Amino acid sequence: MIDRRTLLLASIATLLPPSAFAAWRSPSPQTLDYGPARLDIYSRDDASSLPVVFFIHGGAWRIGSRTNVNSKPAFLLDNGFCFVSIDYRMLPEADVATQADDVEAAYRYVRANIARHGGDPKQIAVMGHSAGCHLAALTGLRGGLPGVAALVLDDTRAYDLEALARSGGMTRTYARAFPDPAQWRALSPAAYIEGRKHPPILVAYSRAQGREQDSTAFAARLRASGTEVTLFDGSAYSHMSINRDFGEEGDALTAAVMIFLKSALG
Repeated sequence: MIDRRTLLLASIATLLPPSAFAAWRSPSPQTLDYGPARLDIYSRDDASSLPVVFFIHGGAWRIGSRTNVNSKPAFLLDNGFCFVSIDYRMLPEADVATQADDVEAAYRYVRANIARHGGDPKQIAVMGHSAGCHLAALTGLRGGLPGVAALVLDDTRAYDLEALARSGGMTRTYARAFPDPAQWRALSPAAYIEGRKHPPILVAYSRAQGREQDSTAFAARLRASGTEVTLFDGSAYSHMSINRDFGEEGDALTAAVMIFLKSALG
């Protein structure tokens, strides 16, 4: 059941001043090679010790690019953040386990180097959408993102693959990404909830099939472990718009994420 705080967060967008969504020309990133792939760092020339949003794109673990960022860089830079968007190797070249390793390698690189681009390595929030949401959850919960300050998990069903299969939700997209049942537990973020201390987590879901049920169950398990969780009801969004609209004026998820990040990052 969605709590009152979540409902308040969903409506808070109307309270943000228009300047928070100021539209300006999207900045050009600095593209760097972190080993397995490349990443883009967006920062202002005068930036110093700013919090960082580290973004993992979606695309069914098979397609997508670090350049699929829409309004995120412009909006976040305009609101006092550095922004990083990464590539990772795709199926079928690399399986999901390798992709998770790529995410962790990119995070290590950013943590070691972001200060020279004006970011604070102690204030990194990792955000992912769809397949990127799964990878953010998996790496963050299994301890692969040391020192991560917060996780923003945007719309997936791949939190508990064994439960997903039992519920009949192992659709062709998931079955192609996770073909071996023997690996389902190791690749399930939910398998790493108990026995670890986790950073604050925002879990958002769209109206796409099964998202509310699976996200709510995942958030409940996190809360039971003592993790601070914000559950965002994104049933007004499609699976694509919940990512695409971030940073647009009046967007409710953007407002909720900003409130969450300000709390989580101090």
